[in-house]
Amino acid sequence: MDEKRNDEISGKTHLLAEGDIKKTLLNLSLPAIIAMLISAIYNLTDTAFIGMLHDTAAMGAVSIAFPIFLVIAALGQGLGVGSASYISRRLGAKDNETANKTASTAVGTAIIIGTLVAVFGLIFIENILRFIGTSETMMPYAIDYSRPLIICAIFNIVNMTLNNIIRAEGSSRYSMFAITIGAVINIVLDPVFIFPLGMGVRGAAIATIIGQAFSTLYLALYFVRKKNLVKINFKNFTPSKEIYGQIFKIGIPSFSMEFLASLSISFLNSAAAVYGDAAVAATGIVIKLNTILLYVIIGYGQGFQPFVGYNYGAKNYQRVRDAIKISLVWTTAFSIIATVVFDVFAKPLVMAFSKDPEVIKAGVDFVIAVGLLRPLLGFQIIYLTLFQALGKSKQAAVLAIGRQGVFLIGAILILPGFFAKHINSLSAFTKILPYQIQPGLYGVFYSQFVADALGVIITLILAIRLKKEFSKKLAD
Repeated sequence: MDEKRNDEISGKTHLLAEGDIKKTLLNLSLPAIIAMLISAIYNLTDTAFIGMLHDTAAMGAVSIAFPIFLVIAALGQGLGVGSASYISRRLGAKDNETANKTASTAVGTAIIIGTLVAVFGLIFIENILRFIGTSETMMPYAIDYSRPLIICAIFNIVNMTLNNIIRAEGSSRYSMFAITIGAVINIVLDPVFIFPLGMGVRGAAIATIIGQAFSTLYLALYFVRKKNLVKINFKNFTPSKEIYGQIFKIGIPSFSMEFLASLSISFLNSAAAVYGDAAVAATGIVIKLNTILLYVIIGYGQGFQPFVGYNYGAKNYQRVRDAIKISLVWTTAFSIIATVVFDVFAKPLVMAFSKDPEVIKAGVDFVIAVGLLRPLLGFQIIYLTLFQALGKSKQAAVLAIGRQGVFLIGAILILPGFFAKHINSLSAFTKILPYQIQPGLYGVFYSQFVADALGVIITLILAIRLKKEFSKKLAD
């Protein structure tokens, strides 16, 4: 048994250190991509089944509550990405003891944070929902949907942490199966809880947390079976300055990105709410549709991260550089193809979730507006993931809080009023979109385009600097 386990470990390290780069990246990233796609699909499942209730207020409430789900996930993602980055680099440096302590500390911290979120979230749930733009007609639905997710936040946070730790040692396939289990359970239970049991939006939330609970249990079994490089033992829970410093150095930028993305969605919903429940429903549908494309690239990044982290820790700089080039080509090609497909099929995609004519018009316009610079999405995500993997917290922080944070929030606050005031001078932008909508709503929908434009500029500057750094390392 020990010999078999040693062979498995040796195979993992050989793949990272010496395997063919393209094959290794595919081996690591395809399971992660599938897992993220499944995750995106089961996020859409709630929206699809709730759409069958033919209640625009219920649909809008789920859209409004989605940022709460993202904030909870952001906590797990921050802990997971931060610990995974450090674990990958420690494994590359053959320092397994520190890797084990980091993993144990991250999981212990996830349990503590999950408990605190449940307590404070339940106390302030109505205040939170009002802050993120919930109207009086949506409030009962939003509370029904949000409360179960908050109570069981521990499953989501621990789930995200364990997933990242497992991927850090190159076991993307196991992580994929864990997410698949949760997704299948959620998809099966959704219609049962919503319709025959008559639980409505609350049933959709309960189905989600049951799926997450089973997924978390499956992830935990990975460490019980002892087929892993990294060991989790609560005796190794080491809340030291060094370990937390390394986790938070990368984890905080990652959390900030997710948190600010959630905050941005809240601002988008609030800005859209000015134009009615249909605009909010359309915004929620398009955000979740766009998540499918985003999650594919993030999934690829989850396979890319342990590869570059391990080789950077092992000082195999040429392998890191080659992996960057390959990844940029692949993700850019995907981004271009995805943009074309979404633009061509915008109307049927939105109609799959709502038959309300106002929702369809706004949704189609938003799909096209949000995708104007989507062909460069891979470029932005790959470099953000790269800086996280290399432990370059400052660069990661700049990119994390830029595109989906400061830039997007700023655009949301400025553009609706700007478009409303100068709509005649901005006719070029209105002609790009197939349906005529209210002037201020154009500003809401074009906010992501402006944020992407600024994000691409910042990413390009940091990418050029990193290229010079690698050239110097290789010369030495």
